[in-house]
Amino acid sequence: MKIAICIFLVISTLVVYWQVQDHEFIIHYDDQVYVTGNLNVKAGLTSESVKWAFTTSYFFNWHPMTWLSHMLDYQLYGPHPKGHLLTNLFFHIANTLLLFVVLLRMTGTLWQSGFVAVMFALHPFNVESVAWVAERKNVLSTFFWLLSMGAYVHYADKPSINRYGWVALFFALGLMSKPMLVTLPFVLLLIDYWPLRRLRFGQDKGNGRIVRKYTDKGSDILHLVREKIPLFLLVACSSIVTFIGHKSGGALQAMETISLGTRLTNAMASYLEYLRKTVWPKELGVFYPHPGNALAVWKGILCGMALVGITIIAIRFIRKAPYFAVGWFWYLGTLVPVIQIVQTGRHAMADRYAYVPLIGIFIIVAWGLPELMAKWRYKKKVLSISAGILIPTLMMITWVQVGHWKDSETLFKHTIRVAGNKYPDRALTHNNLGIVLEEEGRISEAITHYRAAMKIKPDFALPHNNLGNIMFFMRETEEAIIYYKAALKLNPDYAIAYNNLGIALEEKGEFEGAIDHYREAVRLKPELVLAHYNLGTVLKEKGEFEEAIDHYREAIRFKPDFALAHNNLGNTLLAMRQTEEAIVHYRIAIKINPKLTLARNNLKIALLQSNETKISSPP
Repeated sequence: MKIAICIFLVISTLVVYWQVQDHEFIIHYDDQVYVTGNLNVKAGLTSESVKWAFTTSYFFNWHPMTWLSHMLDYQLYGPHPKGHLLTNLFFHIANTLLLFVVLLRMTGTLWQSGFVAVMFALHPFNVESVAWVAERKNVLSTFFWLLSMGAYVHYADKPSINRYGWVALFFALGLMSKPMLVTLPFVLLLIDYWPLRRLRFGQDKGNGRIVRKYTDKGSDILHLVREKIPLFLLVACSSIVTFIGHKSGGALQAMETISLGTRLTNAMASYLEYLRKTVWPKELGVFYPHPGNALAVWKGILCGMALVGITIIAIRFIRKAPYFAVGWFWYLGTLVPVIQIVQTGRHAMADRYAYVPLIGIFIIVAWGLPELMAKWRYKKKVLSISAGILIPTLMMITWVQVGHWKDSETLFKHTIRVAGNKYPDRALTHNNLGIVLEEEGRISEAITHYRAAMKIKPDFALPHNNLGNIMFFMRETEEAIIYYKAALKLNPDYAIAYNNLGIALEEKGEFEGAIDHYREAVRLKPELVLAHYNLGTVLKEKGEFEEAIDHYREAIRFKPDFALAHNNLGNTLLAMRQTEEAIVHYRIAIKINPKLTLARNNLKIALLQSNETKISSPP
């Protein structure tokens, strides 16, 4: 029967998620950062890229295992999203099977363990973690989470340093995939109580084989805490590194504008909102805008009171129903790092954050319902019929939800529909949809969404800049300048807008103004390749060759495959009579882009000059 359940878990998950192989990258919502626009990832598993993975806190977090996973995928599948998404699906299936096996080993109950695994595999709340390439960190870290739990159960059966070493290793790898795993040691303390019963308060549930080994230490909570000190040290290290990464990357900027009281109110409401969406998984989107002060304080207080009430009940019945307390505290605790009390970004909550926490709720349902129905005459029939209705229903809902992740346009349109009209941060989704439509050449539709973003949130700089780009493309340079200046007035640190304004001023012949704005762009964002390239081009035209060369080199350093930068660097070097080095860069440009006729012509000229120099040189 165990094998049959495993087969069902694999097949049902494949049926629901198989459509992801025809999906695209969500390039305007993190996939570009993690894969398609990340040169280190696209380089594959090279010594330089591996070193980068372990030394960078790029995009706020230090998670080298996640970067290595993306690098391996790119080496295997290249820029095609199918392989990347199927890898996500593989990890989700592996997580499902691991969850089933670990629960079965801990509890010895087949059907309850199978139910939790089915809910985990097929619940639509988990679609975001599987159907979004950028969320590789979620499925990968959970894989190591469950391996850590499995190793811990093995250790609890017969403690030894060797077995504990495996727990610490898997936990460390999990933290190196996503720092949300910091709550795992606390969850291990929970399962010490139930179902392992290493910490006993007289409950009747648990794995008797493991209980016998700890009868003499049943109430030694200090022993169990001391035992996990190495894991808590890993938590401390990960937390410090994560905080530094978030702080330096600007991910905590929202904390400066959203008060602690507002964040606490949102946190209390989010706890219940996750539960509501678990029971009624409707209107699931990729971005839930933070309500800010629009969320009434009284609502947060009522939600907080409800959470306290449930917690009191869990404690009150902890002896009779230990699974309820364990499941409830699992849910509460594992959401703490992402409940947005420490605000990262402008979202209130996210589906991906529930991937691990909802296991606790599934445990409560799996063990609670049969116990509540213990005296029912037709308990087995009712449970079987209910499961027969629930599982196909979940599969249909999840199938539809997976379809929303087909591509950026489909996802953003769906997110706009479910985000509601009252929250200003909904403007971000309109802006992102505008970018997608603009790239597809649907300019009028793009303008509509940019203007919608500006109307919803007048102080939002991004749509002003993007409208400026459209105006510039339409040869409305003066109007483009107005939009760029408006974007910079709203966000004086907006490097891309400085670069774009420089381009517009250069188009008007205002070269000094263009240079000033390019310089400001590279000061604010030294890795902004186009700003270095544009600045180099203007400086070259002014005859300031040495500084132009410096900026072309910077552009190439950040983007080694920038063929035009190599070509223009060659031109500048040639103007300074550094012919041999110019030839090198022309050849690199041609190798990158064999169709770059400009570089081919320049190479011919450079080779002629080189030959003339050699002929005219004295013997």
